[in-house]
Amino acid sequence: MESTNEPTVNITRVVIAGHGSFATGIISAVEQISGKGDLFVPVSSIGLRGVDIDVVLLQTLNDHHSNILFTDLPAGSCTMSARRLQRSRPGLVLVTGVNLGTVLEFAFRSADASDVDAAKMAIEKGRATMSVFP
Repeated sequence: MESTNEPTVNITRVVIAGHGSFATGIISAVEQISGKGDLFVPVSSIGLRGVDIDVVLLQTLNDHHSNILFTDLPAGSCTMSARRLQRSRPGLVLVTGVNLGTVLEFAFRSADASDVDAAKMAIEKGRATMSVFP
């Protein structure tokens, strides 16, 4: 009889938080394009006050053993909540203003680099994906 005691692979999951369906929408797009949507966990601020967002983000980060959080707006409620959480969780990496290019780049880079380095590379890619065509 063969042993089924294969080592468990722990995937570092990234929490994506934002307004409305931002997080689920961006994760859906990442899954469709790359098949790597399972690297991310969505959180929506719909119907939540600041203190409620704090609780939901903390619980989600803990549940998924995550130390990285992406948010939609630099001064949005999810970002403000994350900044409060960083006071008691100094290893929490916060990336704000994310777009699809940012999240895709992180999905492809996260296995090759530290969370901070992967986030920095992802931000550069996200900036580079933005253009204006008059």
